Amino acid sequence: MDIYNTHTYYYDLPKELIAQTPVEPRDSSRMLVYHRDTKSIEHRHFYDITEYFKPGDCLVINDTKVIPARLYGVKKDTGAHIEVLLLKRQNLDTWEVLCKPAKRAKNGAVITFSDTLRCEVVSDTDIAGGKLVKFHYDGVFEEELDKVGSMPLPPYIHAKLKDKTRYNTVYANNPGSSAAPTAGLHFTKELLKKLEDMGVIIARVDLHVGLGTFRPVSTDNILKHHMHTEWIEIKPEVAHLINQAKQNGGRIIACGTTSVRTLESFADNSGVVHSGAKDTGIFIYPGYTFKAVDGIITNFHLPESTLIMLVSAFLGIDETLNMYNVAVKEKYRFFSFGDATLLI
Repeated sequence: MDIYNTHTYYYDLPKELIAQTPVEPRDSSRMLVYHRDTKSIEHRHFYDITEYFKPGDCLVINDTKVIPARLYGVKKDTGAHIEVLLLKRQNLDTWEVLCKPAKRAKNGAVITFSDTLRCEVVSDTDIAGGKLVKFHYDGVFEEELDKVGSMPLPPYIHAKLKDKTRYNTVYANNPGSSAAPTAGLHFTKELLKKLEDMGVIIARVDLHVGLGTFRPVSTDNILKHHMHTEWIEIKPEVAHLINQAKQNGGRIIACGTTSVRTLESFADNSGVVHSGAKDTGIFIYPGYTFKAVDGIITNFHLPESTLIMLVSAFLGIDETLNMYNVAVKEKYRFFSFGDATLLI
């Protein structure tokens, strides 16, 4: 088996298993539990997750908040329609974005979204369709964005999202993501409170989800794949909580691959998690030695994606593909609004 071949991470997924809408209530989704020591599988529901935690364990959640990052505008001089997806804020008014169609968004082009919001294309970036743009607006940018922007649902979701809040976690707090950390969508406030009451430590980190998490691997050799960077932060008091839990014998359970990537970006070889804020382009694939993470809560990911490679690094490639084939057979719901896995 070639661990560096992108096609090694392929599995066959019937389209009807791609979830188009979220389930209600949030924690009623199904949950496949994979036990790493016995390589055994259980089929449960997400509200059963409390049974797999012990007092002193640390649940690490990413409390980033998805902004209405998809904008539809017209080019000032020609009236051409251009879609702009916000990826990463560079400073107060300058953003890294994706433009579609990019060929119409030449440097200097002005794109108008409303009477009070427009942007000017400043330069190209190093990704296909990537641009640096400067926004001009009246009032407060976030308020203007809220008026005209839409939630940036992934392209495989075709159903209209009736409730904007369903593409954010119940603990979302820090605006800046252009996609949701979807593993966290299963939690309710009541379920988190139940874990806390059990003695589980809740630690909040930040990764503003951009292109790096979801960008497809377009090279046959995964080593040639370029990860787009995303902004991460762990506050000193949060790093202390995580390290203390580990020292006291608790497990570090990361909710979502974004939390995994944040923890592993700040962990040293001895497993100590440091605080700080920086960009990360960490790419986790088989052969990687995990430094901080003992368990992962995550959804089912796209074939040949960097996220299924991360799961394969944690479980093993054969084990991951076997788990996914079981999930297909059992008709689990896949991707952003789909069901969950607990890997422990």
